[in-house]
Order: sequence, then structure tokens, then C-alpha cells
Amino acid sequence: MAAQTLSALAKVIRSKNAGPFELTFDIMFDDAAVFERVKRAGVISAARIAQAYRVRADDVLVCRPYDPALAFKITIRRPVSSGDIDDRDVYGCQQHVPLTRIEVPAL
Repeated sequence: MAAQTLSALAKVIRSKNAGPFELTFDIMFDDAAVFERVKRAGVISAARIAQAYRVRADDVLVCRPYDPALAFKITIRRPVSSGDIDDRDVYGCQQHVPLTRIEVPAL
């Protein structure tokens, strides 16, 4: 099995506002074995999310798997608040793209 991106493995990768100052991300799988592969690989971590979004590690507020849903939940502080003059995505629904590129190694 070769390395693959999260976009090739996950059923859903999405982002949205979690209030005006935070973004939340969901990475959901429809296969328990694939979910476990990603979890074991350790590629979804606060450090990796901080790097992908160019934020400080302490700006990653939540980064954990949720086993009953075969999903990962991530919440970060928004670099600028929703609706700010520098905000390019007021609803936060286009912020998931860096997650799609995360490589999951073959195990």
C-alpha cells in the first residue's frame, strides 16, 4: 500500500465557522480500517495542523479523533475574525484545502 493523501482516503473533509473567531474542521471516514490507518500514522496532530495553517501550535484548540464517528475534529483560532476587512472566507467553508494534501504513509 502506497502513501496517499487525506483527500484520497477520507469520505468528507470540511470546514466551517465555530463562531467569529474560530474555524472547525471535520475529517470523516466511511471505512474503519482506513480511519485506524490514519490514526496510527499520527499525521493529524496539533503540530501538523499548525504547520498546515501557518498558525502557532497553541492556536490549535482541538485536534483529536472521535472513534464512534470514524472522524477527526479540529478547531483553530481564525487568523482574522469572520467579517474582518482582511477575511477572505466569511463562513469558513473553503478553509479545508490544506488538510486534503496531508500525506498518510503506507503502513
